[in-house]
Amino acid sequence: MTTLNPADTSTWLPLDGLAPGFDANKAAHTTALDGREVNVTAPNGTRISHRFTADRVSWDYTPGAGDATAASSGTDAYEAFEVDDELFFVQFHHETLPTEAVSLVVDLRHGRVLSVVSRILPPERGRTRVQHFFGPAEIDGAAVSGDAPAPTRTLIGRRVEWVYSTEHAYEHVYLSERWYSWQCLAGPERGLADTDENSVWQIRPGIYVFAWREKVIPCASVTIADHRDASRIRSHGVLFGLDESGEVPTHFTFGAWGRLLSVTHHAPDLEPTSFPAADGDA
Repeated sequence: MTTLNPADTSTWLPLDGLAPGFDANKAAHTTALDGREVNVTAPNGTRISHRFTADRVSWDYTPGAGDATAASSGTDAYEAFEVDDELFFVQFHHETLPTEAVSLVVDLRHGRVLSVVSRILPPERGRTRVQHFFGPAEIDGAAVSGDAPAPTRTLIGRRVEWVYSTEHAYEHVYLSERWYSWQCLAGPERGLADTDENSVWQIRPGIYVFAWREKVIPCASVTIADHRDASRIRSHGVLFGLDESGEVPTHFTFGAWGRLLSVTHHAPDLEPTSFPAADGDA
């Protein structure tokens, strides 16, 4: 086995090398959506229907104006996690299109959905292999209320310790709208650290989708975290990317408990600047 060398990224663990035990703090799958039909319409008219059983979701995609995605349908296994009252994080990996995974944040109380599509793309200089595509939409027939999901700067400056299992722990520092830094505090990646692209969207006050895209390992993650209690932050998430061979998609869900360590406050004229949106921020 190759010895991990923090200075030599060729020795870093592949995504499938991280998986064993990483999901120990994952929440239980909820069947609260069993029997529900959740149909959504995006601002451009794209419509997606979802019909849930206890563990599978059937979906139909009908593109709207300017949407180049072809009409399609399918049925996939899914996992759902209850984030808050009437708020669910739903995750599924397309069986017929293994290079694509879908994260749905379903807010039944406010009649809104945020979809995050993770796609494994061909290698291209200056772009991570896995990209994210965000799509806010409204639930058809629902009484829509509250603010629509939207990008936010709220997490900038926060430093959070995350514990994924008795063996796995990481630290995140949210630097700007585009970048965050991480380091492994415990686990097989102990001693590794990097700065990668991220996107943050607010779902409800204190509840955020945090998605990151790694440049060394061909993988990306979508998480949703409840930061309302800074001493007991709860997150649910997924990692998606390629295995050690660089050919086979790897997809697994996880959960973590976090706590706020500190908040950095910059001088007003030195606040982190906005960066142009990455491809995945579309």
